[in-house]
Amino acid sequence: MKRILGIGNALVDVMTMINDDKMLEKFSLPKGSMQLVDGKKSEMVKSATNNLKRTLASGGSAANTIHGLAMLGADTGFIGSIGKDETGNIFEKDMQEAGVNTMLFRRDSVTGTAIALISRDSERTFATHLGAALELNAEDLKPALFNGYDILYLEGYLIINMPLVEAACRIAKRKKMKIAIDLASYNVVEANLERLKKIVEEYVDIVFANEDEARVFTGLIPDKALNQISDNCEIAIVKIGVEGSWLKKGEEIIKVSSLPVKCKDTTGAGDLYASGFLYGIASGLDLEKCGILGSLVAGKVIEIVGARMGKEKFDEIKKCIKKIIYG
Repeated sequence: MKRILGIGNALVDVMTMINDDKMLEKFSLPKGSMQLVDGKKSEMVKSATNNLKRTLASGGSAANTIHGLAMLGADTGFIGSIGKDETGNIFEKDMQEAGVNTMLFRRDSVTGTAIALISRDSERTFATHLGAALELNAEDLKPALFNGYDILYLEGYLIINMPLVEAACRIAKRKKMKIAIDLASYNVVEANLERLKKIVEEYVDIVFANEDEARVFTGLIPDKALNQISDNCEIAIVKIGVEGSWLKKGEEIIKVSSLPVKCKDTTGAGDLYASGFLYGIASGLDLEKCGILGSLVAGKVIEIVGARMGKEKFDEIKKCIKKIIYG
């Protein structure tokens, strides 16, 4: 099986169930988006939601994907930056317990947090303070860290640090690795469109996007966006929520349906879709089965609150995967 290395913002998710969307309006947080906030605003949001039900778990988009891959049994690594604090310890411990080879740089800044405000309709809105995660830089990426890995997975949120992303891609290409990227969030794509297009055109082999991200990236509806994205990469994936996903590799186009599930929280759906899909790629499966695995894992994670499923849930998923692979 191919080995997968992820690079992303090392964060701890603060999963918070909100009673109504007035909280989003109060802090000018567009519903369904990921907004970067400073330390002061992060503390204000935490204080305003202190009386609400919340849980803590290590997070960050690429970290969620790599954690999911490790729980499925893949050989994974993760590069990130955390603080010398208890929050950083939570992140590191959670990743290592899943079996991830962690390559974490400890900084004097606080570990980043992503406050996930979960609305009653299960939509989630993030107020993210990157903290120490923001300090990961191109100079940290020594080629030796990439040794033995076959696939590099990047989260689109990193695009605000173009030198970091380009350094990672250059090293990966020199080592003959495939490069996969998730476009992250529609507002991130909107604010960094030319940068993302440059990276995709010059380096990327696999692109993950949801329909909003694909629309902003191309200006087109999902099926047409799929074709345009695939012009610049080997495999394009456009996720369309409850309707499933569109996949394209060369001239092969496949529509994969989503699973019928009871949704509690959409946090991590895209990240865990990538876990399932890349597990299929690492296992040498065909395009359709990769998409089915993506839908399977994404469907399971939205049945819980947060992006981190426990061993019992993954044991259930692994049984399903065996049936899909072997019949």
